Amino acid sequence: MQVAEDLRAEASALHRFLETLDEEDWRSPTLFMSWTPWDVLAHLHYFDQASLFALEDPEAFDRRRRELIEHVAAGGATTELQRAALRELDAPTLLRSWSETVEELAKSLSAASAADPRRRLPWFGPDMGIAMFTTARFMETWAHGQAIHDLKGVARTPTDRIRHVCTIGVKTFGWSFVNRGQEVPGPPPRVRLRAPSGAFWEWNESDEGEWIEGDALDFALVVTQVRNVRDTALRVQGAIASQWMEIAQCFAGAPADPPAPGVRRGA
Repeated sequence: MQVAEDLRAEASALHRFLETLDEEDWRSPTLFMSWTPWDVLAHLHYFDQASLFALEDPEAFDRRRRELIEHVAAGGATTELQRAALRELDAPTLLRSWSETVEELAKSLSAASAADPRRRLPWFGPDMGIAMFTTARFMETWAHGQAIHDLKGVARTPTDRIRHVCTIGVKTFGWSFVNRGQEVPGPPPRVRLRAPSGAFWEWNESDEGEWIEGDALDFALVVTQVRNVRDTALRVQGAIASQWMEIAQCFAGAPADPPAPGVRRGA
């Protein structure tokens, strides 16, 4: 499964970058909810562990899901659980542990898909098919990694692997509205994006005057709420397309808002 191989490659690239951080960097707040790089990596590690449980140990996954749901229902934050579970790990140890876990996860997802590509896996929201589940892990790894690149003012070179993020962004058009209790305003706009390689990717044939065009990187940053659409060069035409890009959310969980214009511009 290509997306599993791409998850492994993306995690490896993030690992190499994180190895350049010094002790002070690991304690510095990013522009994402003031999480430090340690917090960001703990979040990825906590949910990559949960992903392995979903794949290989349903009882362990059920325990983790109940723990998280009950904690959040009581007004707690997921970061509290992550810090409690991993607080004994310093940054180098956390980095090594996460790297080993995500490598195992990518291999296990690939093997499971080969055995049964229609398999569905439980998660904290609805169950997901294994390909979409893997795509979601890729998206999380890529999007959260951006917060640390922004902290350091380092621009990373995008690759065509971000097609996975763009795809999940397009597929969650309706979800972005439903998650906010809003009626889906109409059919999804046409999306035409230029890939890092120079190729063009397109979704949704009929535009009805509703379309989004531009760099795939900008679109991926917007649908993951890493950038405000106004801080990108995306060209957006039509009321539906404009409304979508203001609230686009390709990840599960409660409705979230993108950063205000000018807050997260990157390097």
